[in-house]
Amino acid sequence: MYLDTEVKKEIFAKHGGSETNTGSTEAQIALFTYRISHLTEHLKKNRKDYVTQRSLQLLVGKRRSFLDYLKRNDIERYRAIVKELGLRR
Repeated sequence: MYLDTEVKKEIFAKHGGSETNTGSTEAQIALFTYRISHLTEHLKKNRKDYVTQRSLQLLVGKRRSFLDYLKRNDIERYRAIVKELGLRR
């Protein structure tokens, strides 16, 4: 499976500060970004998979909400995570 516990722990350790800090905004944004990139690759091969397309749109919306929240509350953390993940903003 593409998203097993080792991958999640690695993402949370890198962006959340520790493996157990799964609720931090940066960790959630990083996890959503990983899932979005995986679904994007899947949709390049399977163009007519509309259920996955909808899931991708929902994930992008959730990530957008987290990024807006972070931008409102701490602009420096927002700029750091956008730069680190290479998001277009």
